Amino acid sequence: MTAVYIVIFLVTVFLIITNLPVFGRLPKGQRLAKIQHLPNYRDGALQNLSFTPMQPEGVSFFKILKAFFFEKHPNKSPDKALPFVTPDISGKPKSDAPEIIWFGHSSYLIKVDGLRILVDPVFSITPSPFSFIGSKAFKGTDVVKAEDFKDIDVLVITHDHYDHMDYQSILKIAPEVKNIITSLGVGSHLERWGIKTEKINELSWNQSIKLSNNLEFTAVPARHFTGRKFKRNQTLWSAFVLQTANFKLFLGGDSGYDTHFAEIGEKYGPFDLALLECGQYNAYWPYIHMFPEDTVQAAIDLKAKVLMPVHWGKFSLAMHPWNEPVQRVVAAASAKAFPLITPKLGETVVLNVNFPTEKWWLTE
Repeated sequence: MTAVYIVIFLVTVFLIITNLPVFGRLPKGQRLAKIQHLPNYRDGALQNLSFTPMQPEGVSFFKILKAFFFEKHPNKSPDKALPFVTPDISGKPKSDAPEIIWFGHSSYLIKVDGLRILVDPVFSITPSPFSFIGSKAFKGTDVVKAEDFKDIDVLVITHDHYDHMDYQSILKIAPEVKNIITSLGVGSHLERWGIKTEKINELSWNQSIKLSNNLEFTAVPARHFTGRKFKRNQTLWSAFVLQTANFKLFLGGDSGYDTHFAEIGEKYGPFDLALLECGQYNAYWPYIHMFPEDTVQAAIDLKAKVLMPVHWGKFSLAMHPWNEPVQRVVAAASAKAFPLITPKLGETVVLNVNFPTEKWWLTE
């Protein structure tokens, strides 16, 4: 009988933990019905436009775990604090051009047309359900806190992974946010966390919403996946086209390389700036994240005038050295003579005015 009680206890603890708010809530009701009617929903889950296995043929999940935890991967984290410019995150833009402030990984603030747009804010120490699990944020990346963001006009959440949708950051930022733009289904998590339904705007691919005459968001396809617990692809993953009065930006979220970039470029381009992932890649998962060379090609496909690489510089979620993504993307952009900006963390980029290119990651 003792063994039975132990099993019951363990199952109970498991159920309690996995139903904590941090894991969110799967879509249901009308939201679920809307998802199930999408053209890329089949076999009980949302699908990518192209066949997208999580890993290549012949590579098991356990092989990846073994490589990640038991093989030596030098220089995964910087050995001292990264340079960080303390930004003005509360002030209005100082010019007519968009201003972009990157905080590491895929979190950045866009100031444009008198508005402040915050994308994928993750300011917890780890991008995971619990602070004691996962890669710790690099030293020097904690200058800005979630509670520093007051009265944000628009919060953009590309998808529900922990390194893009951080529970603790959302709890501190979202209550004062005026509008939330996100992918279809993600609103279920937000509502579980007490965020008011009326400020949540969920979009499916190629669906647009105008927040004013001069501000429009369009969700577009990405090649990725979603899920905060065990059941994958129950909420959508997206990139977003941001159209302002005079500028068009591509907010890439997470995506493996595929033909969708060229299709988006044809339909929605050209773009004044593309913010695209260039880190956390590996040959073990080549379809759901881009290699840095792919990042440059994706920017070309999008017909972007300038590329700003993100999804690096704060967390180590793959096996490569922490600064390898930016070194490779700089080399690839140089080989194709493609304009690239590489700001320090917290540094303000003013589109078409200042394009920082200092190789600050070499001065550690």
